[in-house]
Order: sequence, then C-alpha cells, then structure tokens
Amino acid sequence: MVLRGKPVEPAGERGASLVDAAYGALKHAIRESVFPPGYQASAGELALRLGMSRTPVHEASLRLQEEGLVRILPKRGILICALAPHDIAEIYEVLIAIEAGAAELSARLPDAARLALADDLDRATSEMGQALAAGDLAAWGHADEAFHRLLVEGCGNGRFARIIQTVNDQSHRARMLTLRLRPRLPASEAEHRDTSDAIRRGLPGLAREAARRHRIRARDELLPLIESVGLRHM
Repeated sequence: MVLRGKPVEPAGERGASLVDAAYGALKHAIRESVFPPGYQASAGELALRLGMSRTPVHEASLRLQEEGLVRILPKRGILICALAPHDIAEIYEVLIAIEAGAAELSARLPDAARLALADDLDRATSEMGQALAAGDLAAWGHADEAFHRLLVEGCGNGRFARIIQTVNDQSHRARMLTLRLRPRLPASEAEHRDTSDAIRRGLPGLAREAARRHRIRARDELLPLIESVGLRHM
C-alpha cells in the first residue's frame, strides 16, 4: 500500500487514519521483505514514499517498535530488525505452545463452529496445494499463514490471537525468506489435514498432537537449513 498526494499534517480522525495507513503500509513492506532485515530509512524518506508528513510515519514507527519489527534510531529514522537463528527458535517455541492449545480448544467447540472452522482450515490447505502446483511460492506462503491464523483465531481464546500476533509477523517474514530453500513444502499440507481432521472429528488430544507435531517438524527442518546456508540474520 503506497499513498500518494501532497504531504499533510494529521488532525483528529484524519490524523488517526493517516497513522493507520502508514502503519499498514510499513508493516506490509516489512512482512514481505520489501524492506529487508537491516534496512535503514530516514523518516523523511519514508514520508516521501508514503506521500504524507513525518508525523504519522513517526507514530506508526512507534507502534512497529513496540511489536519488535523496527528499532527507532534518534535523528536517523528506523532500522528493520533482523532475526537471528536463536530468535527463530524462540518464535517456534511460542508457536508450538499456542497452536497446540488452539487445536485442542478448537476440537472442543460446539459442532457447528467446529465443522465450520475445519472447512476453513481445509480451504486454506487446498489453496496451498494449488499454489504449489502452479509454482507460486508467495501464494503458498500466504495460504500457509492463513491456515495458522484461522486455527488460532477460531479456537475461541481471544488472548491466544493477541499474544501470537507479534511472532506471527516475524515468522511470516522468515517463512517468505526461506521458502525456496525448504525441500518439504508438501509435508505441511498433509500435516494441516491431520490437524483439521482431528478438529472435525472432535478429538482434542489428537488435534493438539497433530498441531504440535507439525510445528516441531517445521522447526527441526528450518533451523538446520538456516545454519547450513550460513544465514545469520533474516
């Protein structure tokens, strides 16, 4: 999202909308590595690219800093925070714990909600398969993210979704940066089906174990891969 037009100063609700627009545009650029890890930009440069004044850009940068995505450098702008391998390991610990719990809760939902969620999860998994068959790795990554987001948001525990949001942004960036290096993308689809099937059948223990096993397998595949190709930061 890039805004165009003469830079303006925010005022009232218009100011809030400009901050939201700047936040959304910058966050998208970070998540999709348009602004790669280690990228540094001044507030003036960012304001020019977004077509607005520095004030909403600064406010948006403060929000992104709270989420751990950027670091504000006094008088120099922002720095896109990089992820080291140990950061990825910590992120996966959070994902494993929360998504396993979310899968268990999802399998305990009332029938209508449980079956609707399973349908949504299967739809996202099917989109992954279609994207992989078409060779569209970016679309595969977005469908993969959608599956995990639906799982957490649909489980009925709103705090899970709020807690996991920051690491989701960080894990998505790592996902998109490493897609071409990972040899077992089709395995994720089968593992997703195991999770959604256990939820559909109302089997909490099986759903928990399927979600946990999937994330552990992905972690144990990704971390050695990162080390083998010498990636120090993402």
